[in-house]
Amino acid sequence: MDIGVIGTGVMGGNLAINIANNNYSVVVYDKNKTSLEKYIQHKTLGKNIIAANSLKDLVDRLKSPRKIMLMVPAGKIVDELIDEIIPLIERGDILIDGGNSNFQDTNKRKAYLDEKGILYIGTGVSGGEEGALKGPSIMPGGNIKAWEEVRPLLQAISAKTDDGTPCCDWVGEDGAGHFVKMVHNGIEYGDMQLICETYQILKDLLNLSYEEMHEVFKTWNEGELESYLIEITRDILKFSENGKPIIENILDTAGQKGTGKWTVISSLDLGVPLTLIGESVFARALSSQKEERVKASKVLSGPKIEFTGDKAQFINDLGNALYVSKVVSYAQGFVLMKAAAKEYGWNLNYGGIALMWRGGCIIRSSFLGKIKEAFEIEPDLDNLLLTTYFKNKIEKYQTSWRNVVSTAVNNGIWIPAFSSALTYFDGYRNFRLPANLLQAQRDYFGAHTYERVDKPRGQFFHTNWL
Repeated sequence: MDIGVIGTGVMGGNLAINIANNNYSVVVYDKNKTSLEKYIQHKTLGKNIIAANSLKDLVDRLKSPRKIMLMVPAGKIVDELIDEIIPLIERGDILIDGGNSNFQDTNKRKAYLDEKGILYIGTGVSGGEEGALKGPSIMPGGNIKAWEEVRPLLQAISAKTDDGTPCCDWVGEDGAGHFVKMVHNGIEYGDMQLICETYQILKDLLNLSYEEMHEVFKTWNEGELESYLIEITRDILKFSENGKPIIENILDTAGQKGTGKWTVISSLDLGVPLTLIGESVFARALSSQKEERVKASKVLSGPKIEFTGDKAQFINDLGNALYVSKVVSYAQGFVLMKAAAKEYGWNLNYGGIALMWRGGCIIRSSFLGKIKEAFEIEPDLDNLLLTTYFKNKIEKYQTSWRNVVSTAVNNGIWIPAFSSALTYFDGYRNFRLPANLLQAQRDYFGAHTYERVDKPRGQFFHTNWL
């Protein structure tokens, strides 16, 4: 068989079918025998897929060099599985971790397997259930020696852009693939939070019906905001259960699996202001405090919500504000990847990453084509906000952006992502921030020293403030 897939859950199971549909033979295995039997009976009938009854059986059925893809939950289970597989395989065989592993774990696993002559790939796979089945975005990194062996298969099963380019290419050494997938997920958190705040503004401030909100998102999805997340929001808002929008019956507490948190932790480690994504992670944490919020709602009050302007114009402003806020989210994500590349010695192709995200993944959108073009023009671009295209968009939409944020704040509408996007922009464009006072304070209480505007950078001074 061409490849083994371990894990027959939603992602692993559908990925195996995708591989078989692209004329590769697959042997699957799952420690949960009931799940495996159910999968074979109901998911793969007529496909070029067989089931192994043990890890050894899976390994024995593979052609050399063996390629084994692990589609299991991130964490300890991956390490345990690797240790079980090692005695069964040979030098030159390839292990591919397609789960949402932390890139630091991938760094360690790659180094560990290098010593044993096993080629290790840590790859991000994005697209959810549908993407895994029909073509996800795939972001491989790890041991470059394995790339030519797995490239034909991974690019065959990946999503394709309109011109047929695979949404899969080599990202970089060690944990680079999983790092890029982690940043993808962080941007996904930001996109989703911005859309949720947009929904709340439409519902609570403008009092639009669900049918009207559906039409707004439908219109946006036909323009420059076209994306997978706008598309599914359009559909969600129209979906009814017993004549009532199903969204009304969904509890307002959001879950998370850790990738957003890891993105923010990495930004802190690297000193990158990932403010919008950070607020999006904290927004989910606040949503989980449901009981406390219910109590607080009975005690704490805010302004009366009352919109008196032109609704049609405000909806147009809201779409503009959503667009430029998305620009900030992506800009911060790419700055983080650039900082990581410098820190870890990776040679990341940022235009190529934008291309990999153009299809199959959760954040796929027409918007990413402009990001790819920006990095093609200037590969070492410091920040997307500095490109001519996005700079012009922000200048054009800035009044709309400020109107949406100020109107929402004045009406007590919760908009952590929108407001953090705007304040990041204002901070980034500011020639002189009040950090001079902050440095004086640090020097006053801790003698931490400071630099001076009238002296060369790198010289530090201390004042005896007392």
